[in-house]
Amino acid sequence: MIYEDDAKIILKQDCDWANLRNKTILISGATGLLGSVLTDMFSLLNEKFSLNLKLLLISRNPSLVSAVPFINYIAHDINLSLNNINFENKIDYIIHLASNTHPLLYASEPIKTITTNIFGTYNLLELAAKNPGCRFLLASSVEIYGEDKNMSENGYSEKDAGYIDSNSLRSGYPESKRLSESLCQAYKAEKNVDFVIARLSRCYGPTLRKDDSKVMSQFLKNAVEKKDIVLKSEGNQKFSFLYSADTASAIIFLLLNGKCAEAYNVADRKSEIQIRKLAELIAKISGVKVVKGYPESLEKKGYSVVQNAVLNPAKINQLGWKASFSIEEGIEITLKCMK
Repeated sequence: MIYEDDAKIILKQDCDWANLRNKTILISGATGLLGSVLTDMFSLLNEKFSLNLKLLLISRNPSLVSAVPFINYIAHDINLSLNNINFENKIDYIIHLASNTHPLLYASEPIKTITTNIFGTYNLLELAAKNPGCRFLLASSVEIYGEDKNMSENGYSEKDAGYIDSNSLRSGYPESKRLSESLCQAYKAEKNVDFVIARLSRCYGPTLRKDDSKVMSQFLKNAVEKKDIVLKSEGNQKFSFLYSADTASAIIFLLLNGKCAEAYNVADRKSEIQIRKLAELIAKISGVKVVKGYPESLEKKGYSVVQNAVLNPAKINQLGWKASFSIEEGIEITLKCMK
């Protein structure tokens, strides 16, 4: 495992692990930031509780091969139908993570950003419908709340909905995430698919991609290389962040405990921070400075106009999930692993 101690936090969650025994779990976006952590956590659970799990990991990279008997990689683009893939086992759980999730791709690959969220969700829901009793978890996003015109002091609750300018390039990501949630409701109503939605905070961790253009990722990569942290705005925006191990543990928790057809904010009050203060925190930890910079034109097209996107985690907390890492702890572990 990349960070075995982090994966062990899944053992703190109050779940009936027997519900996973002899089950087959399919994960899309399996080699991304969260897919890697989830694979580690399921591997740990499988070993500790003798669950006899089978993991099917969908990735567009055809060269991936697992030496672990219960893990199978499937080379496939989820924008395409899954009808021609021969699944030997009944699929019991589907975790849909695959998505373009950073600003540069929103601007440079706007079509794929939209289609992965819509066609990818459609294809995986079709697969869920063909496997009676399969539970589907959609990894949605804080972005579905749009601009913070009506956000309360406690942050967005699951019933809130902010403004999105649909006639803009940047809207492709949040609008298609909204539609993917609606698709889940449609499949529940028409084909009785059991689903739950995890609305994720801005996630970070050691398995971030090298081409990730999110602000947290840029700050972390500079810090590892001992370069100054470049602040490309005034930094007044305030967002909810969450360490990848906490995010992955919440996904597994909701997979087993989330109420059918409900959405849950995956967030933690200890990880709400302004961008300027985030830059200063990472600079302090890594011993570099914060300097002023300016985004390139393509990069700027992918930027969010939202100034405040804080998620209220009360609903998932009441269900029984709690985060384990503060933002300071998450950043320190991430930098240590990346180095």
